[in-house]
Amino acid sequence: MSRQPSKDTRVELAVRRLLHAAGMRYNVEYPVPGMPRRRMDVAFPRLKIAVLIDGCFWHGCPRHATQPKANAEWWRNKLDRNMARDRETTEHLVAEGWTVLRFWEHEAPEDVAVRVAATVERRRAELARGRTK
Repeated sequence: MSRQPSKDTRVELAVRRLLHAAGMRYNVEYPVPGMPRRRMDVAFPRLKIAVLIDGCFWHGCPRHATQPKANAEWWRNKLDRNMARDRETTEHLVAEGWTVLRFWEHEAPEDVAVRVAATVERRRAELARGRTK
């Protein structure tokens, strides 16, 4: 398990390439405000959009998560804590006014990039309308 990358995964890199190619600029591994040791995979800080791409095993994907048989209780506790931390992070960001977009690693990078781009454009339009009033 120590060989599993925790950042710059194949999916994250693919999504970032697509966003960059579409002219979007973002921050990578951006710290979650007020929550030490937690980071967003991709962030648009001025727009307050957080993008998190979760690994199916580590974050309990309902379609692909597996349960290790060796040391099963320890793993169950570990994975439950991961999922609780994900919920806590999302709730904290939403309370701070962020839009949180969570995706699974099995989702097509193209689909993820399209949804992120749509959210970015919608938020930019909202901010532009807000400034003209």
